[in-house]
Amino acid sequence: MSTTARTVLITGGTSGIGAAIAQAFARSGDRVTAFGATQDEVLRASELPGMAGIQLEVLDVRDDQSVVNRVTAAGELDVIVNCAGVIRRGDEHQPDVFADVIDINLNGAMRLCAAARSGLKARRGCIVNIASMLSFFGGGFVPAYSASKGGIAQLTKSLAIAYAADGIRVNAVAPGWIATPLTQALRDDAARSAQILSRTPMGRWGTPEDVAGPVLFLASPAAQFVTGIILPVDGGYLIA
Repeated sequence: MSTTARTVLITGGTSGIGAAIAQAFARSGDRVTAFGATQDEVLRASELPGMAGIQLEVLDVRDDQSVVNRVTAAGELDVIVNCAGVIRRGDEHQPDVFADVIDINLNGAMRLCAAARSGLKARRGCIVNIASMLSFFGGGFVPAYSASKGGIAQLTKSLAIAYAADGIRVNAVAPGWIATPLTQALRDDAARSAQILSRTPMGRWGTPEDVAGPVLFLASPAAQFVTGIILPVDGGYLIA
């Protein structure tokens, strides 16, 4: 949907939803850099079909200086996608685990946004954050993940206001139940999976590609008057 190649940076872009988003931008002819948290993640991503032509790098979104250095080095930017995220089911009631999940999922997104602001301003670029159904609901086993995704929703709205004068749009997508490594445990639980599908009007688990299309739309000229929204991509789960 873009007419010229754009510079796109994607955190959490080496697997699952992030990798699908990276591939979708690359197919559109954009210059894409996808970041993983470790060298192992980057190596595994390099073997995935569809990742050819995508620059793969390690970036720890918890490291302020690394984020600033890498984003500054990129210069002018068109799109930032904040997709880096972890979930620690069963352990997130421990304060140290809670803090680490928040630092990656929420603080990491803010670090990228703050570091990228001047580069995005130069190109009147945009930010797309990855929220969640748990931006709307609580999760008893995952208080940190839920808090971080609730925070992503509010961060999106707040930065949409703060960055508007710079010509930067800030939006988010909120994936529903998507078949990724993060949801493997739920999909392996027959009872829980059936419960999820019974509430999903479209009757299936989503795919990472289902999320990539809406992200491309929000980053495109077709959405040039759209900012501050949290777009559910959930097969109808939220309304059921």
